[in-house]
Amino acid sequence: MQSKQQTIKYSVSCTGVGLHTGVQSTVTFHPADENSGIKFIRNDLGDKQVTPDIDNVVDLTRGTTIEENGIRVHTTEHVLSACAGMGINNLIIELNSKEPPVMDGSSKDFVAALNEGKIIQQESDVDFLEITKPVVYNDEEKDVEVLAVPFDGFKTTFTIQYDLDDLDVQYSSIQNMYTNYETQIAPARTFCLLSEVTELAKQGLIKGGNIGNAVVIVDRDIDGEEVKFFKEKFGIKFYQGSRGLYKSQQLRFKNEPVRHKTLDLIGDLALLGKPIRGHVTAIKSGHKGNVEFAKLLRKEFKDQFK
Repeated sequence: MQSKQQTIKYSVSCTGVGLHTGVQSTVTFHPADENSGIKFIRNDLGDKQVTPDIDNVVDLTRGTTIEENGIRVHTTEHVLSACAGMGINNLIIELNSKEPPVMDGSSKDFVAALNEGKIIQQESDVDFLEITKPVVYNDEEKDVEVLAVPFDGFKTTFTIQYDLDDLDVQYSSIQNMYTNYETQIAPARTFCLLSEVTELAKQGLIKGGNIGNAVVIVDRDIDGEEVKFFKEKFGIKFYQGSRGLYKSQQLRFKNEPVRHKTLDLIGDLALLGKPIRGHVTAIKSGHKGNVEFAKLLRKEFKDQFK
């Protein structure tokens, strides 16, 4: 693990559509001074600042939304995951709208941009969150568990389980996250079940979603009006009885869904404001479990946040 803080040398941008809001969006990464941390800036609202912090989380519906002084940033986890996974400690993340672009549903374009901006070391040492004892978060109702134990480095282990032929139990373990994030986690795209899409659309979400920025898993048969709905809204053509991965898509990893869950976990834990030195194991966790676990970590290691 790097011992010195890092930022980038040059400003770089990514442009696309927001996954849930559907807005056209540009995110620009700017260098930042050491010990300044990571900040979002909404330049469409007069350069208002929003700090990525667990106390600023206001919504966890299929993404992590933060708000400070009435200013919101939606779906922060992919951008923050790229920063944390690449070991960047100080950065200004400028947005010209309320949600970063989803790009292809992964964080690989953000990683490419950060690399283009040239990651550089700074003078100050990294202030790690040292996991010095086991800490466990449990949600028995949802069968979710997240655990952190001491480890010399940053390691993640994640397990998911769905009752589907094409998405049953998946497992991923990354031994050295800061070395392997770019190749093993960043390319993993967000995913959803076909059975979830209609309800998400009714909730006003996934306005920018399509098969170019999400892996769609067909978990049931559809016909009639639903066929028309998916074709008109998302340009997806389904055939009755055709289950599994949507036919025109190919997975980047055999276990791409659980790797994306790891990507989200890293982004949500970045809301602590400190990179973790320890081993985090998650079972069936989502944004709510991730954020509640982050809150527990800050409570258990409050002396490290003074």
